[in-house]
Formats: sequence, structure tokens, C-alpha cells
Amino acid sequence: MVQTTESPSTASGGLAPAQAARLAEMFRLLADPTRIRILFALADGEERYVCDLAGAVQMPESSVSHALRLLRMAGVVKNRRDGRHIYYSLDDSHIKMLLEVSREHLAHKAALGPT
Repeated sequence: MVQTTESPSTASGGLAPAQAARLAEMFRLLADPTRIRILFALADGEERYVCDLAGAVQMPESSVSHALRLLRMAGVVKNRRDGRHIYYSLDDSHIKMLLEVSREHLAHKAALGPT
């Protein structure tokens, strides 16, 4: 008999409670229009600094800085300092993929019309 270290919930493709809690926290973080707009502004792969992002999303720099701090603490974006500027980018390709799939889902739902 082969023993597995997976819990019954993960062995069947589900999520363990701790994983579900972390994923729910990630979606809660992403459930803010300002943060989503910032992430889409970063989705092109270019590094941007706060002033750039504030202009792109038409929000005050203080609001963008706050959102970026939350996103950085959650591991969604990363930063790099160059002199006085701090440049931000998406942390990895998974975030970009999540954004792209979400946009495709919206377009798909819109094409189907109201349900």
C-alpha cells in the first residue's frame, strides 16, 4: 500500500484549509479596482515608478504608493531602487497570467450576453 502525505482534501484536487485561506486573502487583495488598474498598468512587463503609475491610472501618488505597498507585501509586485526612484514590476509571470485569464473571462461573459 502506497502512503501519501497529502490530506484527503488535496489528494482529490481540492485545497487544504490553509491554502484556501491564503488564496482567499490573495483574491481579497485583488478585489480593489485601483490595485487591479495598477497591476494591468504593470502587465506589459516594464518597470514603472509611482509617478508613472499614478499618471497611468489617474490616481494620486499617495493612493498608488499605498496600493503598491500592499501588493508588495503580498508578493504580487516587486520593487527595485535606483537612486531616488523605486521601480515596480509584477513579481512573476503567474500574476500576469491571472490578469490575462480574468480579462478573457470578462470578454467571454460579455460576448455571451446577459444571463
